[in-house]
Amino acid sequence: MTRATMRAAVVVAPGGPEVLTVREVPAPRPGPGEVLVAVRASGLNRSELHFRRGQASTGSFPRVPGIEATGVVEEAPGNEQLVGSQVVTMMGGMGRTRDGGYAERVVVPATQVIPFVSDLPWEVLGAVPEMLQTAHGSLAVGVRPEPGQTLLVRGGTSSVGMALIVLGRLQGLTVLATTRSHARRGLLEQVGADHVLVDDGHLAAQVRELVPGGADGAVELVGVDTLHDTLRAVRPGGTVCFTGMLSDRWTVPEFYPMDWLPNGVRLTAYSGEAADLPAAVLQEFLDAVAAGRARVPLGRVYRLDQIADAHRDMEAGVVGGKGVVLL
Repeated sequence: MTRATMRAAVVVAPGGPEVLTVREVPAPRPGPGEVLVAVRASGLNRSELHFRRGQASTGSFPRVPGIEATGVVEEAPGNEQLVGSQVVTMMGGMGRTRDGGYAERVVVPATQVIPFVSDLPWEVLGAVPEMLQTAHGSLAVGVRPEPGQTLLVRGGTSSVGMALIVLGRLQGLTVLATTRSHARRGLLEQVGADHVLVDDGHLAAQVRELVPGGADGAVELVGVDTLHDTLRAVRPGGTVCFTGMLSDRWTVPEFYPMDWLPNGVRLTAYSGEAADLPAAVLQEFLDAVAAGRARVPLGRVYRLDQIADAHRDMEAGVVGGKGVVLL
């Protein structure tokens, strides 16, 4: 029988990491068409920093943050076949307009869970959902590369950046990945980057030394600070997908298209939901990890009562991959 209460990290009002307080709260109960997931692990995301600080455009307080979770279905009124299934869930207002993954239990619509089967450790599984959804969508919806082409990942040491490197190699791409630190070259090489470029803010020339015509495609994860330069690293006919804003700068103050967009270079963007990660893609990726053909860029693993420290580490940029809370 499901417990009446559970442990969760709650934010009552915006502020620093200290506003994340772990307490005993009433456990949620699923209604028709919903599922109750016993959370085993929750990935950590920069968007959760924005929400906690009060910078997010949506959401309300008090709230249990966390835009993703991985675990096992305990209850599913009307969808009893899901009970006992391993699932991931993400987005759909989690951690913003409904309580999210920083808890022992979470309730989400049944349509928002993606079942899988894997014997990988929960901390590894917990690192995958939002990271894979974002990386997969950036490629499949945004860049749409062909095997044998070149891909530039700007912001390679982020968790999504490392996932893009892994997916790019699985798809037969030559991957160029960036870091601002010489010390992190080895990290990107370990996850499969063919070329690691130290980013000084002027990367286009470095890319064209390796690929004279320019890269076939690029995923921009740093933000508008580097987008102008990233566009100039891509060949005519190539595509830049704007996916991330690690710099926390979200808008271009003065966007003059004739200056910003090189002739023939396409600019698009990607942000997705659980429905944008096909179950087959998730299962294939997990199977590839289990077989040693892919690697999950797992960073630091935290307990729920370390959630404030986890946010401090995210802000300091010292997680070293995808951070995960293990419950």
